[in-house]
Order: sequence, then C-alpha cells, then structure tokens
Amino acid sequence: MERETDPRLIRLGPEDNVLVLATSLSAVETVRLDGEEVRLTQPLTLGHKIAACGIAEGETIVKYGAPIGVATQAIGPGEHVHVQNMRSNYTPSYVLPEADP
Repeated sequence: MERETDPRLIRLGPEDNVLVLATSLSAVETVRLDGEEVRLTQPLTLGHKIAACGIAEGETIVKYGAPIGVATQAIGPGEHVHVQNMRSNYTPSYVLPEADP
C-alpha cells in the first residue's frame, strides 16, 4: 500500500527522491511525506524541489526517474533541494574566478 503524500507535492517518477511543489508554501506549512508530517523550514515557490526522504551526502538526486545531481551535504526530509546542497549533473556548478587585474 502506498503511503499518503501531500497533494501539493508531485512525485514525477516512482523512484524519485525529490518532490516538486505544485504551489507556493510558507515556512510554517506542514506537508505529508509518505505518511509522515514534516514542517518546512523556509518559504518555497511553485516548481521548487524538496527531499521526499533523507538524502545522504554524495547520494544521487533523482527526478523524472533520472539522476539530476549529487547531494553535496546531507538533506533531511522536506528540505529544499537546490544549488545550496546539490551539484547538478547537467551543468557545471562553480564560481568563475576573479579576473586578473
């Protein structure tokens, strides 16, 4: 039996470990992830990703059933998954060096 997930969240593939917000949510919102209540820690807007479960540092992040990146630190259930805690598999994630004078 599948455990209940908040209808404001979309799991795009059955093996995804991230969920996509179908609406904007405030930091005081509580969402249901696979039957467990999780309180968000920051406001998030439509289309952003949150962790569907705990994701370990170095673990592959899966969306649409495909690897999209790697966690650069541990990510807890319900936490925002974005450039602050993942490295993309599609584009390099880096800071351009400062230009020489």
